Amino acid sequence: MYVIAFDMGTSSNKAVLVDFSGQIIAQTRADYDIHYPYPGWAEQNPEDYWTGVCTSSKELIKKAGIDKKDVKGIIFATQSMGIIPVDKEGNVLHPNISWVDGRAQKQADAIMNKLGGPKIFSIFSGTPIMGKDVIAKLIWIKEERPDIYKRTQYFLDVNGYLKMKCTGQMVAELSGASAYGLDLKKNQWLSVLGLTGLDMKKLPPLVKSTDNVGPLTETAAEELGLEPGTPVFGGCDDVQSACIGSGMTRDGDIHIYLGTSAWVCASSKNKTKFSHGAAAIKSADPDMNLITGITESAGANITWIMDEFFREEKEKYGDAIYDKMNESIINIPPGCDGLICTPWLLGERCPVSTTTTRATLFNISIFHTREHLMRAVYEGIGFNLRWILENFAKDYKFSCQTFRIVGGGALDKVWMQMIADITKTEFSVIANPRNAGALGAAIIAMIGLGELKSFEDSYKFAKVAKVYTPNPANAEVYDRMFKTYKNIYYDLKKTYKKANTHPVED
Repeated sequence: MYVIAFDMGTSSNKAVLVDFSGQIIAQTRADYDIHYPYPGWAEQNPEDYWTGVCTSSKELIKKAGIDKKDVKGIIFATQSMGIIPVDKEGNVLHPNISWVDGRAQKQADAIMNKLGGPKIFSIFSGTPIMGKDVIAKLIWIKEERPDIYKRTQYFLDVNGYLKMKCTGQMVAELSGASAYGLDLKKNQWLSVLGLTGLDMKKLPPLVKSTDNVGPLTETAAEELGLEPGTPVFGGCDDVQSACIGSGMTRDGDIHIYLGTSAWVCASSKNKTKFSHGAAAIKSADPDMNLITGITESAGANITWIMDEFFREEKEKYGDAIYDKMNESIINIPPGCDGLICTPWLLGERCPVSTTTTRATLFNISIFHTREHLMRAVYEGIGFNLRWILENFAKDYKFSCQTFRIVGGGALDKVWMQMIADITKTEFSVIANPRNAGALGAAIIAMIGLGELKSFEDSYKFAKVAKVYTPNPANAEVYDRMFKTYKNIYYDLKKTYKKANTHPVED
């Protein structure tokens, strides 16, 4: 017997077939595009998600050679903070406004001014809101697209949209709802959202990650190549599913995800404050919260370097290009002879919250090569993670003495050793780290089916594959570089803002 978990990231969907013992039997992938119509905007066509799900589902069944009747449930783990307005018939009224979109800074500022100004607002909320936050973008729709706002029955996130396509039901799952605004103690929509001018009736009913939302409809089943009536579960956002798949679900456990984006995430029973860009959100386990610091561009930086500076090698070596790039930087010393790269291609959320900051190469000299640049990108992401961990220890009193890393980046041994050296922390990588999110979602579905008793069972499904230990010989250079890394942000903060504050023409 099996479940299918759909891991819907920023750029692709992975469909993963998991049996009831937690073994990954087969997987397929479907890519989709992200569009940038104006500076700071980022949108995706929701229909592309559904096409990717249907394509990968059919390919998965064919690849695994199983009877579709043996699939006992499906579940989605998706990118968070999506905004997909739909009318009462379920028609999409606007492209998904992606989580990396920062169009609504004007609305964010107005909301904070309405509620006492940024300083007072931060006292009761824990952090100022920014143009990338959901509530600001919902108000943007109300003000800039009033015709769409008026016709909207519900605002759905990516997970909610896919559940609607499967079952016809319009709902929001608790962990996804916490990216909009959820009372973490009462597990209901945060009432203060109404003070911003948002019509609270446009937020859908709430369900748990393990809830059976409804049976797969005849139409959806045909498109997916699955059996009508297959249970569709509440699912969760990708941060939450990766937490379950990493096995780090106990109070104080920390995991790091490294993919197109990255995050540092700590499980907590009772911590609910926001600080230094880190957000308190609901875990897929309704009895737990997660303190999460999102780095918006991690692997995206590496892809950019590859596309712009290793183009010929990419064409020559294909998927082996990452190994070739690693080979090219082996002789570059830690610290890159003083070169620093900040990874803020799309602005940043954590450890600093800003829509105007951008990636920067600092301290380039005539002696630096593209190999120095490559290593500086890897190290810059490591410095960002160290900064978040430093804030976690200071703001939340997490020990941060060990953690697990999941995601595709965890397969890069050279990069992992850099992160161990930069953070000065021993950590482990789990087996099959690229599929931690899908495995976590499958575990949730199995709890919903009654095959597993509780979320604590996830620990036995996540097996450690390798442990990385920091090299103390590199501590001094990385400590020095880390101080400079932080100063780059503080010294250029105003300049970044001046350079990247654009009026947008409609």
